[in-house]
Amino acid sequence: MNCTWNFRKKIKGTGEYRMRSQTGQSGFWSGALFGMLTGMASLISFQYLTRILREPRLVSKAVFSEEDRFENRENLAMFIVAESLQTGIRTRYLTRDLGRKVLHAGYRNFRESWARDFGFAAYGLVAVEQYEVVRETLEAFFWHQRADGQLPVKLHSMGVVTRFLHSVFEREQPTQKILKPKYVSGHGAPSLDSQALVIIAALHYASQSEDHSFLEAYWPRITLAMKWLQKCRRDADSLLLYQEAYADWADSIAREGCILYTNVVYWKSLTEMARTAASLDHKEEAVRYLAEAESISRAINERLWIPDPGYYATSDDLDNLSSDGNLLAIVWGLAKPEQTERILKVMEEAGMAKPIPTRVVHPSYPMNMVALENRLGGLENYHTDSSWLWLGALHVIALTQNGDTEKAGQIFERIVDVIVRDRQVHELYGPDGQPLSSIWYKSEAPLIWNAGMILYAQQLHEKQMRENTDILSVFEGAKE
Repeated sequence: MNCTWNFRKKIKGTGEYRMRSQTGQSGFWSGALFGMLTGMASLISFQYLTRILREPRLVSKAVFSEEDRFENRENLAMFIVAESLQTGIRTRYLTRDLGRKVLHAGYRNFRESWARDFGFAAYGLVAVEQYEVVRETLEAFFWHQRADGQLPVKLHSMGVVTRFLHSVFEREQPTQKILKPKYVSGHGAPSLDSQALVIIAALHYASQSEDHSFLEAYWPRITLAMKWLQKCRRDADSLLLYQEAYADWADSIAREGCILYTNVVYWKSLTEMARTAASLDHKEEAVRYLAEAESISRAINERLWIPDPGYYATSDDLDNLSSDGNLLAIVWGLAKPEQTERILKVMEEAGMAKPIPTRVVHPSYPMNMVALENRLGGLENYHTDSSWLWLGALHVIALTQNGDTEKAGQIFERIVDVIVRDRQVHELYGPDGQPLSSIWYKSEAPLIWNAGMILYAQQLHEKQMRENTDILSVFEGAKE
């Protein structure tokens, strides 16, 4: 009995030993594997951050020229604007051997080419006959056009996290890598306004530069891009384009549906297509585009115009007065003269050009429409009660075209003052009139889009002032 018990005890003890041994070995290898993976992750992270930190430090693009070198403050401001615009021009590569001069959106945060930013900035570049960079940036975007006609939202060479870390560590984003296309916005939606703005930029460039070879070569691609855009309706019976949330220039706001701004830009692209088709003697195309443009204009006025007090609503669901769509409707001629008067009056009463021209919207969008990342990052007013100078430039143009050159001059003078104060063209300004920033983000400087539109506004306003002076001189001469 004792022998049997001792034997069983030995067997049991041996089994427990083996189990403990196996468990110990398993724990050892699990720990070793975890340590190896942790070490590899640490090494990769170290190498990744080291590559970023090896890049040159960001340098200020502020222009510190002495004010007394210039005839007046406006000349100094426009010199700063021109220098800012030049900062955005860079040779980038589409393939290993194919380089193009393209326009970046900025320097600190957005050292890459965005279709939307380029579309607006192109007005300024064309105004000063910087045709080469406009053509080559257009070529870069059309190089990456998809078979269905869709154009990239942007051309970039690094992911958003890497780009963000370059900004956080105050390092320049490298520009040697080949550009790659991205076809959706940060929230995964296609960008309809970006598509339309590239079309508008292409046709505006071809018209102003008289580059017939470009138009001949790219007209099929432009019409294909237009076909893609025309399909972006909710259903076959709808006239207005229907966009997803966070998909237009105000991409921190869940503006979804038939948005005023997007459809004004769409209307403009149709009118430009009609004009260009007529110049190419494509009569049927011209008639078709013009008819659709007129239908879009009627739909916008029927659905979005608010007679009292007199402005276009942001969308069917949003009665907010948004400066983007309303000012573009004036500048591009969709709004009738009496509508123009009322929009500008309502904007003045709302103080939308103060403290910096011009504020995005009045009243601000509700907080539940603001993207979570903006709220967490302390940038909830990025597209609400902030001010953007490209909107200020549109404000100047709208007043100028309406014959109110005095008010246009006053707003432009405020734009001049803030540029001279900061010695650069910032991305946007908070309610306190200072460049918007948080612990995680600093306002882009310079923002090329702002610079291009300011240059364009200055040229148009100056031209109108000269014409007014000439008319006054003729009138005074006739009196004598």
